[in-house]
Amino acid sequence: MSILIKNALLDGVPTDVLIRGEHIADIGPDLKAAAETVVETVAKTVIDATDKAIVPALINAHTHAAMTLLRGYADDMELHSWLNDQIWPMEQKLTPEDVYWGSKLACLEMIKTGTTYFCDMYWHMPSTIRAVEDMGLRAMLSSVFIDFGDPKKIARFKKRTQEFFDRQNTSASRVQFALGPHAIYTVSKDALAWLADFAREKSLMIHIHLSETKREVEDCLSAHGLTPVRYLRDLGFLGPNILAAHAIWLDAEEMDILAEHEVKIAHLPVSNMKLCSGAFPYRRLLARGVCIGLGTDGCSSNNNLDMFEEMKFAALVHKSLTGDPTALPAAQAWACATINGAKIFGLEAGRIAPGMLADCLLLDLNHPQLVPNHNLISNMVYAANGDCVHTTICAGKILMQDRHVPGEAEIIQECKARISAILKR
Repeated sequence: MSILIKNALLDGVPTDVLIRGEHIADIGPDLKAAAETVVETVAKTVIDATDKAIVPALINAHTHAAMTLLRGYADDMELHSWLNDQIWPMEQKLTPEDVYWGSKLACLEMIKTGTTYFCDMYWHMPSTIRAVEDMGLRAMLSSVFIDFGDPKKIARFKKRTQEFFDRQNTSASRVQFALGPHAIYTVSKDALAWLADFAREKSLMIHIHLSETKREVEDCLSAHGLTPVRYLRDLGFLGPNILAAHAIWLDAEEMDILAEHEVKIAHLPVSNMKLCSGAFPYRRLLARGVCIGLGTDGCSSNNNLDMFEEMKFAALVHKSLTGDPTALPAAQAWACATINGAKIFGLEAGRIAPGMLADCLLLDLNHPQLVPNHNLISNMVYAANGDCVHTTICAGKILMQDRHVPGEAEIIQECKARISAILKR
């Protein structure tokens, strides 16, 4: 399929963008006039993008998609009590079909707010695979591993992990896979070492929560005599294939260790603030050359998946924490949500240019939040929310146009019905 986008604002200049297959094929003024016969042959769809800006789609570097079903379920609690007393017991009630519909709801929300790639960690992965394939997004899905040091659970999760990666898991090239050890306090030392070896053998990323709370650091010191980063370093766990979510409670040497091992980090400002996890050391990690992406976390700790909102909070919280209005400029927040995410996941994305993946958005420049347009990046970070997205395109396919996603009413109604059933279990 090919799409010709006409008169879109790109870097302040109206231009045309030709999408062929899953990639951007050409960019330039009046492409139809310049190559009329070719474009008319290949362009099955023509979009008039007058008064719209074309920008790369957003990349959500850490979430738990099906937790849309737990949105607002257990708010205003300390993290460990929240997990142990509310979230994990509720998650045990979820069936694979619940996770499928919860993930579809997450995909719907992300499509409507401009995200086309997300990195997920959740239960019943085959259900999330189905949802991603059905909704047309891209994702890296993490195979969850939680054993609490129980030998039987360790054996079961190892077997499950091996079996999953020994078979073909998806028909869609848009889905990638990673290992998902939850955290150092839920996964045993031996299992972490085994997962590190398994990841190297299979060339997989590892997606893990790390140094999220002060308590996590204190418990690690008590149990192992080391802080979390040093503990993982000594296990041979750290490397360029590690994506660490949160990474808040770090000392200077730990930041050096993360930079030395080229560990990638998902910054989650809204979740960190809501759960009072702590202050993310953005500038100190950036100064060390650490690649920092941006994520929303799950809907029970955010409580939405709007990456426009996440960019704004990221930019504002670091200004507030440091007293420096230049601490995290709009352009850096935008980079965290686009090009940095592309680097983390090895995507040819994050820019509008020939040869890049055709994962892009058309923003409505007549939306009140984008008027006037003195600086589009500043508007996107400080003024906009997901409602400014008019069209969402992923892998060269239109997933939303004029704010309409096919099948959205069915998804919403099904999720409402499922919540009523879950609460009765």
